[in-house]
Amino acid sequence: MPPSTSSASDTPGRSAASGGVQSLERAFDLLERMADAGGEVGLSELSASSGLPLPTIHRLMRTLVACGYVRQQPNRRYALGPRLIRLGESASRLLGTWARPHLARLVEETGETANMALLDGDEIVYVAQVPSKHSMRMFTEVGRRVLPHSTGVGKALLASTPDDEVRALLARTGMPAATEKTITTPDAFLAALQEVRRLGYAVDDNEQEIGVRCLAVSVPDSPTAAAISISGPAGRVTEAATERIVPVLQQVAAELSRTLTASGGPAA
Repeated sequence: MPPSTSSASDTPGRSAASGGVQSLERAFDLLERMADAGGEVGLSELSASSGLPLPTIHRLMRTLVACGYVRQQPNRRYALGPRLIRLGESASRLLGTWARPHLARLVEETGETANMALLDGDEIVYVAQVPSKHSMRMFTEVGRRVLPHSTGVGKALLASTPDDEVRALLARTGMPAATEKTITTPDAFLAALQEVRRLGYAVDDNEQEIGVRCLAVSVPDSPTAAAISISGPAGRVTEAATERIVPVLQQVAAELSRTLTASGGPAA
């Protein structure tokens, strides 16, 4: 009689574990697809975008609803649930904690206030900051939300987004002028994004606040789209200063990326 050649798939415990991992991956994928769709979707939309059969999606959504991570609306569509808020807030605080040493280095090397921001829905939210040591400095409050069309970090974050998606975002938010220099038309903003791609960095030149210039870059390969920036008085953040600051911004962004993608948490 030949020896037993049972594999992992023949072992009930290991097979169940593998199925559990697959279900977990699928559940997180569905949550991310819901976020990408604006937070509320129907099962057929999820099936079309994910390629999963409706019975599988329905089973996963029932579990997520039971856990509070998804809620079913009266119209029978599904929305992201309130229990995710606590997870998101905790993750955002940790992200700020991991970013702060890198932002502190930016302040040391550039002398200007350093910020980190994320794209949350259609808005920019600032999640970390280290202020400049100058008596005249720019304060962008952590937690503050602004529209992306008037900020350097907004341009940096949207530079890799397809033009049609950018136009759709701008149609939803409108393009109100924060100052007389704010970009207020989609075509002009798309041209600015093309310039960001060409240069490798974004500029807010008095567009959010008169007298303030901001330089920003995206954080490459970040688990969630993120950008870092420095901001300061236009008299200090000059064209000459830009040539000195941008390489520092890009280097710090690369180091921050390694911290955020390191297995098991931030690098020592």
